[in-house]
Amino acid sequence: MLPRWNRALAHLSKLRSLNSIELGKDFSMIGRQSYAAVAPAAPDSPDKSFPTRSTVNLDKMFWSKPCSLALAPDSPLRVEDPKYEGIKLIILKMMLFYSKQSKSIRGANVIYRRVLSQVDEPAIYEVFNLEKTFKMTFSLLVLHMWLCLRRLKAEGKDGVELGQHLYEIYNHDVELRVSKAGVNLLLTKWMKELEKIFYGNIVAYDAALLPEAKQEELTDIIWRNVFSDDGTSKPDAAALRTVQAMARYVRREVTCLSLTDKEAMFSGNFIFTSLENSSPDPMRR
Repeated sequence: MLPRWNRALAHLSKLRSLNSIELGKDFSMIGRQSYAAVAPAAPDSPDKSFPTRSTVNLDKMFWSKPCSLALAPDSPLRVEDPKYEGIKLIILKMMLFYSKQSKSIRGANVIYRRVLSQVDEPAIYEVFNLEKTFKMTFSLLVLHMWLCLRRLKAEGKDGVELGQHLYEIYNHDVELRVSKAGVNLLLTKWMKELEKIFYGNIVAYDAALLPEAKQEELTDIIWRNVFSDDGTSKPDAAALRTVQAMARYVRREVTCLSLTDKEAMFSGNFIFTSLENSSPDPMRR
C-alpha cells in the first residue's frame, strides 16, 4: 500500500498540513437518494498529536477473555428509534421512516459513529504511541470499518446490505476530509486512490485471519498498513511490542464482535473495547 500512500500524501502535503486533519464526530443521517444529508465537517483543533502514556504496559494488554460488545439495555449510550403514536406514526409510515431501507440507514449511521468514537478519541493514539495525522486516522478508520463489515457479512444478505450503507457513509466522510485538506480539482483521482487502499487493506486483513495464515501475518499486515512509513514489510525491534499489541487488540475485537448479537450490530448498539483505562485489560462499562 505504501507507494499509493507516498503519491497521495506528497500531493496533499502541498495543499495543507495533514497533521491538522481530524475526522468529524457529528454526522446527520446519511443515506441514498432522498435520505442523503451530511453535517458540516467539524473544525480542526490546533494540536492533533497526543503524548504517550508511560503507565501503559502493552505486554499485559488484550489478553482477557473476549466478550460481547453489546450495550446493556439500560446503557445511556444506546440509540433507539423514537416511539410515535397517532398521526405522527401514520405520517412517518407514509414517509417510509419504518421501511427496511430506512432502518438500515439509521443503523449504519449509528455504527459509523461507534467507529468514529474509537478512531477519533486520543486513547487509541496514546496507547499505541501514534501521531494523529490524516494517514494514521485513515488507516485506523479502515481497520475498524473492516472489523464491522466482517461481522455484518456473517449475517448474510441483510448484513451485506447494511454494510453497503455503512460504506457509503464512510466514503462520504472521507471525501469531505480530503476536500477539506484542499483537494478539489483532483478530488476524484485521490478518492479512487484511497478506495484502492481501502479494498487492498480489507483483502489483506481477511487473508491474515484465514485458518492457514501464519500467526505473525496479521502483525506484519498491521505494520505495513498502519505503522510503516518506509516500505519495510516487518516491524523493527523497537516497534514490535506495539504492533503485536495492536494485533492482539484486533484479534480480540474480531472475537468480541462475533459474540455480539445481530440486533446489537444492526442497531449500532455496541461499543468497541475501551482504551481509556490504562490497566492491562480495561473493563467495559
